Amino acid sequence: MTNEQPFDPVVPQEGWHVLHLFYRVEYGQWGVLTPDEQRQAKTNLSLLIQEIRATEATQLLAFSVVTPKADLGFMLLTPDLQTANAFEKRLTLSLGPDVLAPTYSYLSMTERSEYTTSEAEYTEETLVKEKGLVTGTPEFEAGLEDFRGRMDKYGKERLYPKLGNRPVICFYNMGKRRSEQQNWYRLKHEDRKALMQGHARIGRQWAGKIRQLITGSTGLDDSEWGVTLFAHDTHDIKGIVYEMRFDPVSAEYADFGEFYIGLQLPLDELFRRVLL
Repeated sequence: MTNEQPFDPVVPQEGWHVLHLFYRVEYGQWGVLTPDEQRQAKTNLSLLIQEIRATEATQLLAFSVVTPKADLGFMLLTPDLQTANAFEKRLTLSLGPDVLAPTYSYLSMTERSEYTTSEAEYTEETLVKEKGLVTGTPEFEAGLEDFRGRMDKYGKERLYPKLGNRPVICFYNMGKRRSEQQNWYRLKHEDRKALMQGHARIGRQWAGKIRQLITGSTGLDDSEWGVTLFAHDTHDIKGIVYEMRFDPVSAEYADFGEFYIGLQLPLDELFRRVLL
């Protein structure tokens, strides 16, 4: 008998936990395994990936990492932190003890943006001032309902994104500066909001080429946000980051972490690429 109480699930009020996991393959240890043991190890990892992907409200991407910063990477989204932690431990051991050595990881959560246009702002600035609509008219109500629908869709896409299968993945963390001369958090909210709206306009120019996922990590990891970009080729990754860095939000206030580039592949090709 034990008096230990079961752990409650650690589920956020809204949004998902996001884990980026990067590993180096210890080829010396992998080479010690017999061909049968290697086949069984690959089968174990394949079955685990299938199990994770079959878990409710959970997504897992697997990719080969470009450059020797790592060999293999995973991106895991799931509501329950207990589930995320359990899958992370199993992925690390999936090919056998000491075969996968963690090189980098990052924990964050999907979240809403604090700089989105409010209903009151849209009503005053767009419907009344810009379009000249009168409150209570059918045209006004139709415009307001359209705005509510778009904002609901945007919020759900931020909190519960569908990652898709674009082959190129770029991940980096970033934070805002707190220096004496450039302290983002000493700016008034309306000033930060105006800057971020200009920043977002640049991002929207890459719609269709780049899928962006911004996740919050304040209090969870070393920086304040994780940024994951999905694209069909690296030219678009390079292009959007290049343009964003000239925007005042980035040029004056942003600090970037290391960049990791990965390629999503079918599992059989991923094993051939990574496990030689």
